[in-house]
Amino acid sequence: MIRVIIAGVLMLAGLFVLGIATIGIFRFSTMLNRIHVAAKCDTLGALLMLSGLIVLSGFTVFSLKLGLVIVFLWLCNPAASHLVARAEVKTNPNLEQICDFVDLTEEHGNDNN
Repeated sequence: MIRVIIAGVLMLAGLFVLGIATIGIFRFSTMLNRIHVAAKCDTLGALLMLSGLIVLSGFTVFSLKLGLVIVFLWLCNPAASHLVARAEVKTNPNLEQICDFVDLTEEHGNDNN
């Protein structure tokens, strides 16, 4: 009974985080803000939902597979979101009008040559 309650709390927390992420994606105006919300909240929401399923199923082969899915998501989701944001920065010519950002590829006053 306690295991079902803990799993339910984890899954409800994951559902809450994913719902907030969905609202954030619609509320933010720029692509970079949207990808930030999607990257952070989707990763946390998936972790909570899958953790709830692991608690609910107990220690089985299925829970080991879910743990591997969590590891895969935690490694790949931030990297994929970074690549999408980087593509937006490289391809959007109007980005400087919308966002304030620092271009780290340019050298500004570097006299250490």
